Amino acid sequence: MVRVRHAVATHKRKKRVLKQTKGQFAQKHTRYRQAKRSLIKGLTYAFRDRKVKKRQFRQLWIVRINAACQEAGITYSRFMKGIKQARIAVDRKMIAELAVSSPDAFQKLVEMVKKAG
Repeated sequence: MVRVRHAVATHKRKKRVLKQTKGQFAQKHTRYRQAKRSLIKGLTYAFRDRKVKKRQFRQLWIVRINAACQEAGITYSRFMKGIKQARIAVDRKMIAELAVSSPDAFQKLVEMVKKAG
């Protein structure tokens, strides 16, 4: 029986790893073993931070809405409760965008909430 050589597969695998670690510092993009470690670590961070990104954006929207609510003379919790009571179908992302880009539209939203609550 002929001996199976894995040279092609090995070269392909190593080439793929080194290509993915392009832009890393020092030997992390030239040496296979260190590149592999760096790649695994990087992909782990990427996976984790895709989840963290969602949390951070939600926090940012809440901070922006809270700041706009305080200017309008209403607390964040009363505002959100009023939004639900008035059955206004807008999420925090849209409300934060309104608060930043068009404060007069946000003010109208606050008036609707005050009437509902």
